[in-house]
Amino acid sequence: VLRLLEAQLQEQRREHEEEMEAMRNQMDLMQEELENQQQAFLQTLQLSPEVQVELGLQQEITRLTNENLDLKELLEKLEKNEKKLKKQLKIYMKKVQDFEASQTMVPEEWRRRERNMQVAVQRKEKDFQGMLEYYKEDEPLLIKNLIT
Repeated sequence: VLRLLEAQLQEQRREHEEEMEAMRNQMDLMQEELENQQQAFLQTLQLSPEVQVELGLQQEITRLTNENLDLKELLEKLEKNEKKLKKQLKIYMKKVQDFEASQTMVPEEWRRRERNMQVAVQRKEKDFQGMLEYYKEDEPLLIKNLIT
């Protein structure tokens, strides 16, 4: 058991060290990126106001262009989804029409059976008040159920 626990501890330690190394590498990359951005910012501050405005406009145009491309991709996805849903709707509408057509072609015999079944259901829906009607053979079972 002790060896197993030691092995698990060493495995966790190794994973922790790997995570720490990955974090350090990521932090170094972020520091380099920050330094590059600071240098670019300092260089833009040294430029004339007209050039600064021009660079700002170019950055804004680039940002808007990227945003526009993203929106176009989203629009294309939505259009594809719309076409797919329209196809599904057509299929389901056809199925419904086929089902309705098959229902109208039901033989007269089925219709009579449906009417008889409806009448039977109507007869069963009586509102009883007072005494309970039961068979004599069911009396012990009825008493048992009443007691429980």
